[in-house]
Amino acid sequence: MPTIININGIDYTVIDTKEKMTVADSFVVRQNKIGNGNGEAKFYVGNEGDEARDFFDPRGFNISCFILKRDLLQYLRDSESEYKNPSQPYVNRNEMPRFWEERFRTVSALQDVLAFNLEDQDQIAPPRIYVKSDDLAYRLIRQLSLPNFTYLSAIKLLAPDGNILYYFRLFVDYFGENESQIVIEEELLKIEQQPIAAEVKMQLVRARIGQGRYREALLMDCPFCPVTIVGDDRLLIASHIKPWVVSDEREKIDPKNGFMFTPTFDLLFDRGFITFSNDKRMLVSPWLSKLTLSKLNIIPNKKYDFLPIEGREIYLEYHRNNVFKE
Repeated sequence: MPTIININGIDYTVIDTKEKMTVADSFVVRQNKIGNGNGEAKFYVGNEGDEARDFFDPRGFNISCFILKRDLLQYLRDSESEYKNPSQPYVNRNEMPRFWEERFRTVSALQDVLAFNLEDQDQIAPPRIYVKSDDLAYRLIRQLSLPNFTYLSAIKLLAPDGNILYYFRLFVDYFGENESQIVIEEELLKIEQQPIAAEVKMQLVRARIGQGRYREALLMDCPFCPVTIVGDDRLLIASHIKPWVVSDEREKIDPKNGFMFTPTFDLLFDRGFITFSNDKRMLVSPWLSKLTLSKLNIIPNKKYDFLPIEGREIYLEYHRNNVFKE
């Protein structure tokens, strides 16, 4: 059954997904750069002979694309800690907090959907495939993106009128983590400064990494991965449903705010590529490609009877609304 996504009231059929195209330092605007140079307007999307050519069009393509204002604002929120407390040696390091404020205001004033065209830079000899655009949306991608922490994904869509469109979105990846290390350290410092018992502080900190009493209580309630049915606790990760960094003190150590997953499904859940409905069905993000789903043997909307839902409904609602990548 084809995957349908609704964007601003229009149902589109998902053809496929290009999951991760790294935003290099050479691509971003001068103000965001770490190294030398002024930045290149062309963007590398893959090589001839791999899935990139099949995903886009034959050599010489000019394709219709769009980005959403809401996604750009979410990217800015996700990257705010890096903008305001830079961990990288940006050329304009001291100006990054101001850039964030200015860019957030600029994006907030835009229309909901920003269309642009991408042209294949076929004057460049294979095997590398580059694209370029002179449109505002493309320029915004270059302006907002921070190198090393940012990647672009795209979904190839079939519109109701039969046209093919490409939906692009910026994502943040802090070297394999969802959250900036700065944010985590700030939260840990807040815990350390609270006038609470040392034992309680230890419980909160250990719950951050899925250890201590939080893990023990969660294992009692969820002694195996409900997806893979693996029950060897050495291979299970205590995964928070509502992320630790946005949970209150009770939620941080509440075993109902968690599942035990094997590592692959812990990562997929933590990153919002999968979530679950209250009737125990797996919801799968359209930002995962068909190839990835096939390799992981993931079947969208499959019911997992052993998923412990009771007492977790509110946490799952938060995950679906705030973590899941729709």
